[in-house]
Amino acid sequence: MVESLLHILGWTIKIGDFQLSVEQILAAPIGVLLAYLLLRALSYFLLRFFQRRGINPDALQVVRRVLHILVILIVILVGLRLLAIPLTAFAFISGAIAIGLGFGAQNVINNFISGWIVIWERPIRINDFIEVSGVQGTVLEINTRSTRLRRPDGIHLIIPNSKLLEENVINWTLVDRLLRCVVRVSVAYESPVQTVEQIILAVVTEHEAILATPEPEVILEDLGDSALVFDVYFWVDLGGNLPARMIRSHVRKGILDHFDSAGITIPFPQRSIHLIDRTDDTER
Repeated sequence: MVESLLHILGWTIKIGDFQLSVEQILAAPIGVLLAYLLLRALSYFLLRFFQRRGINPDALQVVRRVLHILVILIVILVGLRLLAIPLTAFAFISGAIAIGLGFGAQNVINNFISGWIVIWERPIRINDFIEVSGVQGTVLEINTRSTRLRRPDGIHLIIPNSKLLEENVINWTLVDRLLRCVVRVSVAYESPVQTVEQIILAVVTEHEAILATPEPEVILEDLGDSALVFDVYFWVDLGGNLPARMIRSHVRKGILDHFDSAGITIPFPQRSIHLIDRTDDTER
């Protein structure tokens, strides 16, 4: 029985000048699987090691991608070694693949190279709040081909990495997570200007999510057609518990409440129309 099995394993399959034994055909997938499991386990422990060392998420993403590519390359080399296939056999195939990639996969290669540039240069990082192509969102993942964003409304977007290099990208949190907000308020012309400024400034300074430094600032921005226009500028931390637009909403509600108590009105647009009677002129 054993001799028959060894005899079967010694059988060879010949394709041109290339020969493969049954033993190699059976050993190759087993060896590839073992190599893959071993390398994946090793990469897992390396990632856990880097996480315990406190490495930042961006560098951890780079390490994860490099380990993933190394695992694939080593597994392929192990499979070729077990099958006794020389790398020179792929010289022609690799040339044909290169030509095909040059004509048919330009966008894929462009996004792939752009992804590595983004990962290494770090113009954006994980958890950054960015704006690209008119879309705002928080960076969740930076992959080798695309980047995944989460918009404030919860929708996830996949953006090709080439767009991050070819188009203007606004990174709201590149240097810090501070954001300047502005709320515009209009009041009637008969309203006392100083009282209006004091009320607006008091509402802003009392809000716990608004930073004291830089100090909030109230400006009489414009003398409108039917109202005095005030702008209040203040700074918030994007890493806080409340989003910026929720803070702006709180400020508007607080201003409305204080204006109502002080008897200050917010006017609606008004226009005076003068009618001229031309009847007498027509009769003449």
